[in-house]
Amino acid sequence: MSEIVRIPEERVKILIGRDGKTKKRIEEKCNVELDIDSEGGVQISGDPSDVFFAMDVVKAIGRGFEPRIALLLRKDDYGLYIISLKEIAHSDKTLTRLKGRVIGEKGKIREQIESSVDAKLCIHGNTIGIIAKIDTMEYAKEAVNMLLTGAKHTGVLNYLAKAKRGIMQERLKG
Repeated sequence: MSEIVRIPEERVKILIGRDGKTKKRIEEKCNVELDIDSEGGVQISGDPSDVFFAMDVVKAIGRGFEPRIALLLRKDDYGLYIISLKEIAHSDKTLTRLKGRVIGEKGKIREQIESSVDAKLCIHGNTIGIIAKIDTMEYAKEAVNMLLTGAKHTGVLNYLAKAKRGIMQERLKG
């Protein structure tokens, strides 16, 4: 089976890595073959289930994640979610403001979301990417959505504290 994923041209070098090391690592870890063109077209070939997981890894790198974080997606209990800010922000000024709300002062809100719900966030270009375990993804999405719709940071922090307790309880139950 073969699928094609498009990534921004400026992310092609990151996908390939120095001396092709990142490409090779993805091919080995995901058990696929990558054929990358300079304009951002990535053909992924292999068994259907391997291609499925590798597509998310490539998309995540294209959306700004570091390859080592993107490789978490090859595990079946992790997922990728992309929020397009173009659908919400109708000007560059609004786009910058929304990204700033999610990042927070000195990155504190972003760090709080990541640590509270065991997620990784990447604010890149016109998107916000979330990589999280399937059982915590909804919490991460909700926290980001609250920020994007204008919720106060304290309200989001309270939500995250409650979510963290809920996640811990669920995981202790097994």
